[in-house]
Amino acid sequence: MAVNWSALVVFVVFFGAVAILGFAAARWRKGDLGLLREWGLAGSRFGTVVTWFLLGGDLYTAYTFIAVPALAFGAGAIGFFAIPYAVLIFPFLFVVFPRLWSVSRRHHYITAADFVLGRFGNRNLALAVAVTGIVATMPYIALQLVGIEVVIAAMGVRASGIVGDAPLIIAFVVLAAFTYTSGLRAPAAIAIVKDVMIYVTVVVAIVVIPAELGGFGRIFAAVPPAKLILPSPGPRTFGSYSAFATLAFGSGLAVFLYPHAVTGVLSSSSRRAIRRNSALLPAYTILLAFIVLMGFMALAAGVANAPEYAPLFRQYGANFAVPALILRAFPGWFAGFAFAAIAIGALVPAAIMSIAAANLFTRNIYRAYFRPDCSPGEEARMAKLVSLVVKFGALLFIILLPQQYAIQLQLLGGIWIVQTLPAVMLGLYTRWLEPKALLLGWLAGIASGTGMTAALQFKSSTFPLAVGGFTMPGYAAFFSLILNLAVAVVLTILFRGAGAGDDEDETTAADYR
Repeated sequence: MAVNWSALVVFVVFFGAVAILGFAAARWRKGDLGLLREWGLAGSRFGTVVTWFLLGGDLYTAYTFIAVPALAFGAGAIGFFAIPYAVLIFPFLFVVFPRLWSVSRRHHYITAADFVLGRFGNRNLALAVAVTGIVATMPYIALQLVGIEVVIAAMGVRASGIVGDAPLIIAFVVLAAFTYTSGLRAPAAIAIVKDVMIYVTVVVAIVVIPAELGGFGRIFAAVPPAKLILPSPGPRTFGSYSAFATLAFGSGLAVFLYPHAVTGVLSSSSRRAIRRNSALLPAYTILLAFIVLMGFMALAAGVANAPEYAPLFRQYGANFAVPALILRAFPGWFAGFAFAAIAIGALVPAAIMSIAAANLFTRNIYRAYFRPDCSPGEEARMAKLVSLVVKFGALLFIILLPQQYAIQLQLLGGIWIVQTLPAVMLGLYTRWLEPKALLLGWLAGIASGTGMTAALQFKSSTFPLAVGGFTMPGYAAFFSLILNLAVAVVLTILFRGAGAGDDEDETTAADYR
């Protein structure tokens, strides 16, 4: 493919504009960025509107825009699990996370591991939550860079060696620089621009593309029948039905446990802002439904059969379906606008993720184990440096290793992070579970979830669980979480029966209101 200069020029203009906005954000709602709460949580000053944009930009990423329709393009109806999953997350946000915000505000917690340490008084359990969050986040950041790489390649900017990696390196440097200088204020400001651009892109796409293809009726008629609906289950198995249900439910449980989601929630100015967002954020779910449909539009458009796109489909697989559809349907200038929206949609979550990982490392590893007497200024400086290291590691991941490794680790990311649910989410309601039992339950969940995915050669997270001659395919995170909870409950009963005492709980019932 030749370089699409009109697309590239528009892309560079918009990307450059948001980079400038990222640096200028340091002066927005100005605070002392030498303090971790100001740099990493923006002083918890964001109201309903800014929180809406921030959480939307946090949860609906560039990889969502690329990978979710790619799943529908490649695997069919199973890709629509993202719709009920996105619906399920908001009741959790409404009910659970105002409690986390309240107790964190009272005790100056910045991370979920801070809360676990305060609630259960067990350093090892808090360390497990922190390490899980950091490890689960790293491949997620790498996949945002994959999204940038795909759209850059779609504009014809392809070369080998350092020249080919130069655009991605430049994007990384920009991301690293404005995150270091502006902290969470930068992605919050950019999220407003990003979300407007994504909405414009999707609205135009769902009007123009179906009109070009003859309407939605012709689009669905062109999709192979096997991809339109879930296959009927066979004898003694739920088949794809249980896979769909557990993917939706398990993903819904996991998403707000990710450190970047917790960071977005704790940056809110009040419980009311969080609850309002649980009512307003479903607007993104409507957008997501149309994004998934773009996978079917790409099938109907036959983009995989176009010879000019063959090299990129060989390199990126189904992940190139949406960029190919955009190139086919729109003039170069609008394709550049759409690609800029996707790339900016990578910058926002990547920035928040790196900040969240840095907060975890600084508060729950560096300060807890190496420098318990560090000053607030030193704490903030360390977090800024760690945010650079995290992004640099993600960049090396993409440049030096095949992308399939990042994708495979991301499959594990959701499985791992959901193992923190008993300590974090249940811990907001009860202190009954014994900390050592929670830690052993976490270990059982991590081991079993990783083992199930390894048995599938890290190519899928849907494991066929066979019990008594009946097979139930399901999301490995769902199965491993059940084991985690069972181990935690049984061991709690045993430990308490043996007279194990509680560690100190520094919170009170009033802290959660």
